[in-house]
Amino acid sequence: MKALLLILCVLSLGVARADTSVASPESTALFAASVWDTDGRPFALARLRGKPLLVNFWARWCGPCRQEIPELLALRHTHRGKLEVIGIGIEDKPEAVKEFARAYDMDYPVLLAKDKGIPLMQALGNTKAGLPFTLVIDRNGQVLSRKMGIMKKPDLDAAAEALLHR
Repeated sequence: MKALLLILCVLSLGVARADTSVASPESTALFAASVWDTDGRPFALARLRGKPLLVNFWARWCGPCRQEIPELLALRHTHRGKLEVIGIGIEDKPEAVKEFARAYDMDYPVLLAKDKGIPLMQALGNTKAGLPFTLVIDRNGQVLSRKMGIMKKPDLDAAAEALLHR
């Protein structure tokens, strides 16, 4: 009986380890999507595969989105080169978003989802399509966490800790 339990434990540990290297369905949907940069050029999100990511969906008119921008910037500056912050605006006005990003000193990549934004957020687990919406994705494509609503400093610190120690 002890031998059987030991075998089951070992097998379950092996399965758990194997699962961490497989992208989750949500990140597969993300990496399959294309959005646009603030110059209106297409941007394939597959280019981000293999990097630790904090992907933040936002909009210029969203008050909580505006509130969390300074914290996202601080996180990026603290962990520059170790993880990447990506902002995906649920917008279709590249010039207005570019001007907004400049006014808020958003030095992380800012992309636009245009009319694909809400369906993409829903595919990523945000069924209510609320903003802001943030995904934490490790370099293997595993979604470590997702949050609808503002990410405060403790949330972002926990996200960075999870990304940097995987």
